[in-house]
Amino acid sequence: MGVRREAFTIGDVEPQVIPLIWGWLLVTVNEDDKADCVSYSHSDIGISRDGDLKAATPHNSIPITGQKKSFPIIQYDSSGLENLIDLEIDGFPSSSKARNGRYQRSTSDWGYVGDLVEDDDKIGLYSYKVQSTITSRLANTMIQAKMVNNAKKSQHIVFDVQVPKGAFIDNFTMDVNGITFTSQIREKSEARKMYSQAKAKGKAAGIVRSNALDMENFKTEVNVPPGTRIQFELHYHEMIRRKLSSYEHSISVKPGRLAKHMEVDVRIIEPQGLRYVHVPNSLGDHFDGITTISKGEKKAHVSFKPTMAQQRKCPTCSSTAVDGNFVVQYDVNRETTGGELEIFNGYFIHFFAPENLDPLPKNILFVIDVSGSMWGLKMKQTIEAMKAILSELRAADQFSLIDFNHNVRCWRDNLVSATPSQVEDAKKYIQAIHPNGGTNINEALLRATFILNEAQNLGMLDPNSVSMIVLVSDGDPTVGELKLTTIQKNVKQSIKDQFSLFCLGIGFDVDYDFLQRIATDNRGMAQRIFGNQETSAQMKNFYNQVSTPLLKKIQFNYPQESVSDVTQSSFHNYFGGSEIVVAGKVDTENLQHLESIVTATAANAELVMETLRDVEELDGFMKKDKYADPDFTRKLWAYLTVNQMLAERNTAPTAALKRNITKSILQMSLDHHIVTPFTAMLIENAEKDEIMLADQPKDPRRGCCPGTLGLTPNAPNNNNKGIPAWANVTAVPVSYMPEQRSPPVSSLSINRVDNDPHFIIHLPKSQRNICFNINSEPGKILNLVSDPATGVTVNGQLVGAKKIENKKLNTYFGKIGFYFKNKSLKVEITTKSITLKDGSYGIKLSWSDTGHIIRKQLLISVKKESNVTITVGEEMSFMVLLHRVWKNHPVNVDFLGIYIPPENQLSPAAHGLIGQFASEPEVYIHHQRPGQAPEKPQATMEVKGNKLTVTRGLQKDYREDRVAGTDVQCWFVHNSGKGFIDGHYKDYLVPHLYSFLKRP
Repeated sequence: MGVRREAFTIGDVEPQVIPLIWGWLLVTVNEDDKADCVSYSHSDIGISRDGDLKAATPHNSIPITGQKKSFPIIQYDSSGLENLIDLEIDGFPSSSKARNGRYQRSTSDWGYVGDLVEDDDKIGLYSYKVQSTITSRLANTMIQAKMVNNAKKSQHIVFDVQVPKGAFIDNFTMDVNGITFTSQIREKSEARKMYSQAKAKGKAAGIVRSNALDMENFKTEVNVPPGTRIQFELHYHEMIRRKLSSYEHSISVKPGRLAKHMEVDVRIIEPQGLRYVHVPNSLGDHFDGITTISKGEKKAHVSFKPTMAQQRKCPTCSSTAVDGNFVVQYDVNRETTGGELEIFNGYFIHFFAPENLDPLPKNILFVIDVSGSMWGLKMKQTIEAMKAILSELRAADQFSLIDFNHNVRCWRDNLVSATPSQVEDAKKYIQAIHPNGGTNINEALLRATFILNEAQNLGMLDPNSVSMIVLVSDGDPTVGELKLTTIQKNVKQSIKDQFSLFCLGIGFDVDYDFLQRIATDNRGMAQRIFGNQETSAQMKNFYNQVSTPLLKKIQFNYPQESVSDVTQSSFHNYFGGSEIVVAGKVDTENLQHLESIVTATAANAELVMETLRDVEELDGFMKKDKYADPDFTRKLWAYLTVNQMLAERNTAPTAALKRNITKSILQMSLDHHIVTPFTAMLIENAEKDEIMLADQPKDPRRGCCPGTLGLTPNAPNNNNKGIPAWANVTAVPVSYMPEQRSPPVSSLSINRVDNDPHFIIHLPKSQRNICFNINSEPGKILNLVSDPATGVTVNGQLVGAKKIENKKLNTYFGKIGFYFKNKSLKVEITTKSITLKDGSYGIKLSWSDTGHIIRKQLLISVKKESNVTITVGEEMSFMVLLHRVWKNHPVNVDFLGIYIPPENQLSPAAHGLIGQFASEPEVYIHHQRPGQAPEKPQATMEVKGNKLTVTRGLQKDYREDRVAGTDVQCWFVHNSGKGFIDGHYKDYLVPHLYSFLKRP
């Protein structure tokens, strides 16, 4: 970088270990020009081919021996930073370069640099300046630091700043003794290639990419000789989001040491007009009275300029008290319900934040992590917050609570109205929670979606209401489904874009990026809160952001002949205190006015809101304000467009679509000079012979960008992995083409036969499970479903255990047959294989396969050693589960279980042990009383003109856990279901595997 070094030898330089923190890290590395190494009085430090630091050998001299020393520069934790790519370090070119014209020195504007307060390292911070200008919610921020090495030896100078997640870094420059390094944005692979070429010549810098928490660290380290002056300058921009009726601009101000000149300067330009501007005391009481605010009708200026004395932690301290976020809050005036249109330089921005609307009723499920890691303060604060949140529920709201660790528990199995008594009962339930165990996020979320889906299907939800789930968790899943991408797909599939998921991540152990992805994927948002004394307040603050839905089904409309490239224009919900922003390009050359029409559903009306703006209305205001960003509309449009494409890429259903979106993001990134996941920033000197590289941080826990790829007929079908079978309440199979996936079979509300054999019949109307056993003989075939009208019959053939146990020979289903008469298709499933027959045509899969058989709109999907799903058009689906036992077990044998959703479209003529309940009988259960065992109470059940004594007990659902099963509560009917099923169970015996049941 063209700086002169004093004479010193390698023996004077001790190995350096630079502590590495999360964030962007640029370690500046320079090549040495051998032509400069004429004498030892102005020698350079170079890098050998094997990467060791050494002194350059002067011309015509004998190489120095015995002075070669290993120079470890970075020590890092591989679990947190897996993306260390390269690291080299070299000295700076000597000042003699300037004499031969290779460098152009700029005139220093630093002035007198004396009186700097230095730490033990003798590094002085001459100035630390932050300038931020907000133009219609677009914040352009510059952070600049000027530093000097006053030590008598070379050492590292560090520039370490925090950039908000979601902000786009667009420029970085570095000036070392007048030698300027500037940046450019390149496609990532091209940038890496250029970097590698420079590296091969010994002219490259090292990079480390990693990720931070709510902020991203941009960290640069430069090893400079004594007397070096260096200036760092970073630029980024972001859109300021409105929350709780306020825009909040937060700037990290952490200079790390006392600065001779310290300044934070924020300017706000809002054409709508400023309602208020407020600067909370976020840096602490130490700086009371130092910030100044000047506010006009549409502009404001905030200034924070502490003197060096004011920066000190104490009058005699040499350390700075400036360490935190400088926060500016404001809001704008709103005159129209239809929002504000701002048009400038060929782009329009539509800000939409209506007020004074009645809230929509909401249906809300709180899903609370009560695993062992929540013990102590986090749980105490969560309970406190939840009690306050429950108190704020409105009378029109419906709610329930789910708490989970390795198990999932419901306070109520269905939504209840937020009456005072129910709210009070929920508070008592919350208060009694004691954290322990693991974290089963997958099943907890799917249980919540199940409750909302069931309520929707049963007509329990107000058509104008808004449904949502609020997840509170402090850690990654440790029980059940562990793969985050699978959980994300499961939840997306279960929610079906019908309601929103909001996520609160407590503390530092939770994978916040995952919570953001899963929330964004399901019409919600995420927020990190910190596990401290403020947890309760942060939780309540987050809830308040989503507690007041004012509109749903919001659609923005613009004249198609005049606008193009419009960002997302359809939104599910609008919450009070927030703001919706839409942007696009507009043909201002051939248009005098731009009109927008917004339609939405409110609590008591359908709204149609119109807005009309002159396309030149903003020109005069913008052109006469020297601080306003003339590119604010273009930058806001690019910001929204790129973020929208990144979200679309994450959920792209095919690889081809994902590639096309990636190309579009790349082109946008290059056109607008921003760092995204597909671009990198090259930092070079004017001669381009010294180079550094930085690209966007990547979370090593996250892996490759999430999204789904197309599934070919022969590809494994993992679509159902980790999904509890009750999670898809209304999943109706579609007409499948070969490349499509098979859906899971319905929900916990399902009819099933499993084990030896146990029947569980779900009655949807009464929301009851009725159980009975059938004790028959090996080889007998029982009819489960017989529906002549639809041409479907399902039969199961019994197989016996290897020997009698407890004076009884247990029987199980060893073979199940399906006959679809109207399609002339037969399916035989045994514990060995799965066979499809169509007349003389037949095809077989084994249980060791994962694959699909598709014929005549019938889809058979086999999941290796697990289950088979049969889907018939859009009418019905079945699942058969495989149970494997130890081959040499003295008693037990392999067997099958079958699960049949009640949603299957059987005719009223359907019969069979399960099929007869397609027409649900009236069931009345009363006179509940103690049974022989305390955990098994008895009751009287009236059904089909019979009075039966039934026993409350548990049966097993083996789809999630094929070893232990999942408990299902039911009322057990004795004597092989007598009185509950029509006739005697022997009436359901049929002669062949594909026989229809003959009824008298």
